[in-house]
Amino acid sequence: MSEAATPGRHMTDEIGQQPAIFADLLATRGAIAEVAARIAERRPRFALLAARGSSDHAALYAKYLIEVLLHLPAGLASPSTTTLYGARPDLTDVLLVSVSQSGGSPDLLEVTESGRQRGALTVAVTNTVDSPLNSAAELSVDIRAGQEQAVAATKTYSATLLALYLLVDAVRGGTGERAAPIPDLAATALDSGRQAVDDAVHRYRFAERMVTTARGYSLASACEAALKLAETSYLSARAYSGADLLHGPVAAIDADTAVLALCSTGRGGDAMRDVLRAVDQRGADICAIGSGAGDVPAAHRIPVPECAEELAPVLEVLPVQQLALGLALARGEDPDHPRGLKKVTRTR
Repeated sequence: MSEAATPGRHMTDEIGQQPAIFADLLATRGAIAEVAARIAERRPRFALLAARGSSDHAALYAKYLIEVLLHLPAGLASPSTTTLYGARPDLTDVLLVSVSQSGGSPDLLEVTESGRQRGALTVAVTNTVDSPLNSAAELSVDIRAGQEQAVAATKTYSATLLALYLLVDAVRGGTGERAAPIPDLAATALDSGRQAVDDAVHRYRFAERMVTTARGYSLASACEAALKLAETSYLSARAYSGADLLHGPVAAIDADTAVLALCSTGRGGDAMRDVLRAVDQRGADICAIGSGAGDVPAAHRIPVPECAEELAPVLEVLPVQQLALGLALARGEDPDHPRGLKKVTRTR
């Protein structure tokens, strides 16, 4: 088999590129700071985030950042209220951030154009500087991840997380110094956790049902994990906040359920202890990923280097990507070309 036809080759390469991409993004964060200064000048009263797919999980992460670090209320937009129902709310003094790796999603373009007409300060966060979305928005942030060949997003997703963190941190007057160690920590996470990921692949290769869960900032990682496992390995995967999991869905968890728990060091990880005790009592097979994985009940653990809690999702998603890649290959699939999927979602 030629190298070009090797299943998972692109996804493997793109997972490995992430430490260098993070370093490049940090080296050019001055451009992001300029966008942040414009946002700070406008003093928005509310933030609205529009996205689809993996970008929607990045937007969820940004929602936590905005509410916790900026003390600004934030919400996730429902694009169909604009595209299908023609809603035109007053967005005066609202910050509208549209997140799209391709910048080519028609519904996000319509939401951004409508939002700008309705008074919002619009910001596009994309990996394509000449995209229609960038042209429609007043301001734009380039995530600088380079072209992604695999259909499943890896490096574009993590670069979006880091770009959003740098943007929000700069709005509050920060310099991104807490993110400085991220490239080296990412390299460590990808290398040191490889054996634990391989063991997890062997353990879960025949799983048919998986629940992913987390609290706080890491909830974005749990949502992305469910998507990655579903689209590359065709697992039936569902993401829940740890708090929501205990309010009903835990009743459906049993010994045949694999649970992937994202547990960073910090308040979010601390809040997962009681959740996973309850899940463990149901007999579930728990795989804990994160810098706080050693402090929760789990049958298998994949460690991640510790960093500031608000940056943990940037690192936590790396072994998640490796796990999705490994499971797909072990199950005889090609994660570079998931069945029936395309790179750009053309919804309206």
